[in-house]
Amino acid sequence: MSILPKYGLLQYRNSVRIYNKTVEESLQSFKDEGDYNKVTIFLFHTPGQLEELDSAINFLNNFGVLIYVDWLDEEIPTDTNGTIAKHAKQVIKEKIKTNSKFIFLGTEEAITSHWCSWVLGHVHPQKPMQDIAILPIRADFTDYGGAEYLEKFPYIHEIESEVYGVRYPNGDAIELAKWMES
Repeated sequence: MSILPKYGLLQYRNSVRIYNKTVEESLQSFKDEGDYNKVTIFLFHTPGQLEELDSAINFLNNFGVLIYVDWLDEEIPTDTNGTIAKHAKQVIKEKIKTNSKFIFLGTEEAITSHWCSWVLGHVHPQKPMQDIAILPIRADFTDYGGAEYLEKFPYIHEIESEVYGVRYPNGDAIELAKWMES
């Protein structure tokens, strides 16, 4: 799996910002965007990784898509006791179905998270494989040793300088912009 460097994603985020905003301000402006005639993407990530999330949102917004992030959804409470967690899981399953695409922000922390593993286990039965992708991010270029289950999912990678694509497990590939439209 071709892994995008974390510093590259952070540099991309900083290069597309028109003016200085905090990560929280940037995420709020993303939340306030209009959704007219846009492909919708459920961007799933590990809680607490706001810098990586903001970088990924800035990267994906370049493709003119509408991004859904669960923690900005007021329907999902932040408390995770048994009853509330069950409700959150139902909402997430529904959002997986209703968004056109699903992208898993594959940071090192996300790969080891039980919650993220649960979501990945529920994505494929709800979405066709061609509508799922992992955006693999690491601080270095090593692989995700011990997480071989990720190899069954398509992933986003850099084809050449600033040109990105989605590569499927069978080796087929499509440019990311075309994948977003399909």
